[in-house]
Amino acid sequence: MMKKLLGILGLLLAICLYTAVCSDRFLLVGNIQNLVHRTALFGILSIGAAFVIITGGIDLSIGSMVCLVGVTLPWLLTQHGWSVWTAVPLVMGLSVVIGLFHGLLVTRMRLQPFIVTLCGLLIYRGIARGMTSDQSQGFALGFKGLRSIATGHLPIFGTGAGVFELPATTFTLIIVAIIAAIFLNKTIYGRYLLALGRNEQAARYSGIPTERMILLAYVICSTLAGLGGMLFVLDINAAQPSDFGNFYELYAIAAAVLGGCSLRGGEGSILGVLIGSAVMVVLSNMINLVHPNYQNVEFAIIGFVILAGVIVDEVVKRFAARRRAVRQAQAAERGEG
Repeated sequence: MMKKLLGILGLLLAICLYTAVCSDRFLLVGNIQNLVHRTALFGILSIGAAFVIITGGIDLSIGSMVCLVGVTLPWLLTQHGWSVWTAVPLVMGLSVVIGLFHGLLVTRMRLQPFIVTLCGLLIYRGIARGMTSDQSQGFALGFKGLRSIATGHLPIFGTGAGVFELPATTFTLIIVAIIAAIFLNKTIYGRYLLALGRNEQAARYSGIPTERMILLAYVICSTLAGLGGMLFVLDINAAQPSDFGNFYELYAIAAAVLGGCSLRGGEGSILGVLIGSAVMVVLSNMINLVHPNYQNVEFAIIGFVILAGVIVDEVVKRFAARRRAVRQAQAAERGEG
């Protein structure tokens, strides 16, 4: 895993260096703040996606979850007059319930995660468009206190023009990342997730409650998608149901795979996911700054990134298996001698 982390970190530094050399706008304070902010938002989605991928599953409904929560929150606050203390728990509770729904369908009904979440992708966006009559939702000039969760900055290096201020979303990401890393690496439940991702049948025979752990992974993913959706709409202050959150699941999955999560399950690192999220954001920024004529092929680049990650994962696994077989054969020969 350490080699994967160093590899993806090297890729991030190489993209940053190339963009800085080719564009004099890359190192501007405003651009750096925006990169950190966008990395925090997509990092939250990617950590959720990583938990499902570690179990060997997939969640294609992340973008539509972002849309559903993103339009429901301003819809309740501005058009129906709900209070913040009622609307926010409701949309977050909705995210948890949807995660439970996905997990139950996968574990109890034995449906394929791809099918369950692909249907979710269609259902949640359709609900968002129908509920709002396909009208854009936003906070207008209100709820500035709530919006500061996503738009605020902390002047850790002072104030004034040209001084870097840490985006508030970074704190949310740090809290989420620390809790996720402790859960995955320092608790028995994190070990359970990794074990069932490597071999679900063996994990079940070992007494691990595999169904509960898979259920938990989908709840975590859906909850973080809901949190991300809320932060995105608080930041942008406008959500069009037809395209808000479109393809965000691709960014989240690509960042998790780049960060060392194996699509076969059983491997993953929260630090790697954060670096993978930064790579995706900086890659997009590089295209905009250095190669604006190629903005239309951004999704093609993301597709190639995911494909490259899967191919490298497969090649590494085959190489490791071959080396292990050779060592076992050599050990057997020495034993016979």
